[in-house]
Amino acid sequence: MADNITKGKWNQVKGKVREEAGKLTGNTSQEIRGEAEQVAGKVQEEYGKAKRNIKKAIGD
Repeated sequence: MADNITKGKWNQVKGKVREEAGKLTGNTSQEIRGEAEQVAGKVQEEYGKAKRNIKKAIGD
């Protein structure tokens, strides 16, 4: 199972593709959903980094 960092990065990529597709087709709602997906992916990635750092600090 992929961790939150990997999932977050993947969601950012999917969001960027969705955003660009929205721009190309003129579909504003798709473009906005892509931007939102990128933000959610970034939050998920940062959460994963924080979680990893906490586990590392507790383990030391």
